[in-house]
Amino acid sequence: MADVKTSDVFELLRDGSPKTRAELARSTGLARSTIAARIDTLIRLGLVAPYGDAVSTGGRPPSLLALNPTARVVVGVDLGATHARAVLTDLSGRILAEEREDLDIAEGPEKVLGWVTRTVRSLLRREKRRIADLAAIGIGLPGPVEHATGRAINPPIMPGWDRYDVPARVRRDLDVPVLIDNDVNIMALGEKHAHFPDVDDLVFIKVSTGIGAGIISGGSLQRGAMGTAGDVGHVRLRRADGVACRCGNEGCLEAVAASPALTAELRSVGEDVHSGSDVVDLVRSGNVAAIQVVRQAGRDMGEVVAMVVNFINPSVVVVGGALSAAGEHLIAGIRETVYQRSLPLATEHLRIVPSAAGERAGVIGAAAMAISHVLSPEEIERASLALQG
Repeated sequence: MADVKTSDVFELLRDGSPKTRAELARSTGLARSTIAARIDTLIRLGLVAPYGDAVSTGGRPPSLLALNPTARVVVGVDLGATHARAVLTDLSGRILAEEREDLDIAEGPEKVLGWVTRTVRSLLRREKRRIADLAAIGIGLPGPVEHATGRAINPPIMPGWDRYDVPARVRRDLDVPVLIDNDVNIMALGEKHAHFPDVDDLVFIKVSTGIGAGIISGGSLQRGAMGTAGDVGHVRLRRADGVACRCGNEGCLEAVAASPALTAELRSVGEDVHSGSDVVDLVRSGNVAAIQVVRQAGRDMGEVVAMVVNFINPSVVVVGGALSAAGEHLIAGIRETVYQRSLPLATEHLRIVPSAAGERAGVIGAAAMAISHVLSPEEIERASLALQG
């Protein structure tokens, strides 16, 4: 197996489980001298380090090797409609430092991304890390994103951002790889990374001003051809027939089940509500009208989620976003319809649960996206060649 690369050896150590050189040689079929050369490269890159000693079977104990998560750091950034959050993590995803600020995405890319680069430097200073220690930055945006270019495409709540070159702007201040995706995709990644690491098929439903889904299938995030996979908020719903949606069509799920629709419905019956958070507060206070509206929104979402379950067959459906704070009333409505309308085999072991990562799902996922890039086989090989050159 002479074609085994440095990155192949690294993959065997990436899970953090320490291994000896002999174990690596058996796993790869490589000669010990070749393994030694690959390990030497990984140690020089700082990605692998000695880890105590293994149990000896006679003679000198063999040394253990493992991923060195402190070698580099990454930053994950979650930009919402009216907030910004950033975390500094090591290569295992452990959060080292965090900052949050109220920031309106409509103020434009220069102001918002200026906050991002200043905050990255601030996080590094707090942890006494150098710019050279920063391996990558992951950023989530609250709108459609062309992942290959990192540009937002016709984002409805982001004036001035359409096709703006976000990675180039950030790299102008910080010369590191910059990965961009939409907010619901990074939330799906965050939930998997933090709470469902062993689940390969997961759907994250974000319910807020809009409704979207992040789909992880076979362990990989599914973005689709143009990055719009998971746009469930604009699936047509029979109950929404004739109801205008902000997308220009009518009959969309979002038109009857997202926060603005619920707020409008409650105002129509005399409740003093102005936002999704007001709706959540009413539900928590036991307001019957609010509970009924949220429960029906859950049933409406359940119709679309049932289609996703039949088509994707996930093990877990996670419900997050601002409206998910309404709790079991929303989840119960979703479950009610999904279990009624999905195939029994698809729902036999299906879990439909509220987000465990909560407000941090986005930044955790953005950091995980950056880590995945840094530790990818392509980046390991590129760094190995640069070291040799």
